Amino acid sequence: MINNQTKTNGFILSSVSLGFNTFACLISCIVFLIILYHLYYNHVKRVDQITVVLCAHIYLEILIYSSLLISMNIRSILGDLYNQSFGSSWCIFSGYLAIILLSMLYMNFLNQAFYRLIRIVYSQNRRLQSLKLYVILPFIELIIVTPILLSVLIPVNAVIYLPNDHFCNTSSTNIPGVLWAAFVGYMCPLCCISFIYMYITRFIHRQGNIQILIIKQRQSRDLLIIRRILIIVNLLLILGIPGVVLTFMFIITGVEHPLLTRITYFPVSVSGAGLSVALLFSIPPLKNIVLNLLTTKTVTPVNQVVRGTVQMKTITRT
Repeated sequence: MINNQTKTNGFILSSVSLGFNTFACLISCIVFLIILYHLYYNHVKRVDQITVVLCAHIYLEILIYSSLLISMNIRSILGDLYNQSFGSSWCIFSGYLAIILLSMLYMNFLNQAFYRLIRIVYSQNRRLQSLKLYVILPFIELIIVTPILLSVLIPVNAVIYLPNDHFCNTSSTNIPGVLWAAFVGYMCPLCCISFIYMYITRFIHRQGNIQILIIKQRQSRDLLIIRRILIIVNLLLILGIPGVVLTFMFIITGVEHPLLTRITYFPVSVSGAGLSVALLFSIPPLKNIVLNLLTTKTVTPVNQVVRGTVQMKTITRT
């Protein structure tokens, strides 16, 4: 059992996390619907379609994952207030689903890095620049990544009901489960993303003045986007450090912090809220879509007033 002070701290962590997750859920839902609207009515330039589709995948992933985290936060708050128990088969399923969704979020960033690699380094390969490929790629990865994760997590019974947190997650005492989930869902995608972006950066710098002006301008724009995305990726890496540190402290000392799981998920909630906003300013096609929508809504009433004024002047002259 945990003492009252620890329970209060846990309640505060869950409440603040609930706020961040709700914000991320709302922003990602709005942006995802805006992207769908523009793609459906073909308002996106052909050159930017794949980039926008990749962003749609990321926002959909944030939306689903944030919704799942909201349910976990609500269970923690109700458990802290009323000592309710939420252990069930659905709880165990949601614990495995949370791990899969988090790994798929990183895989979507890896897809974005892969597309930049093909577009810049292997621009002659048209098959790997197909819009259909990037539409179905996350679903293919889901089919591949899920069995790889579950092949170890289920046999070691990694996800259990945590009575102090009132939701199901990987127990920090289950070292094989924690290390496998962190390796497959966290470290592998981040290492691949970092390697790809470093390779692209070196490739662009090696080209020098060989390219024609149009290609050079496009690569300079891609390099700027890559730098912004790398900042986001580094932020994701830094925000995962508290949970990693506490887990290694448990491995070394054998003493588990009572709020280890909530502390681990708190930076995840912060990063979800930050990502939903940061991507809008990091990727120009996505930023232009949102700005154009806001500009259209602002300009339309003004145009209507101007047309009304012209009509009144015409009637007066007549």
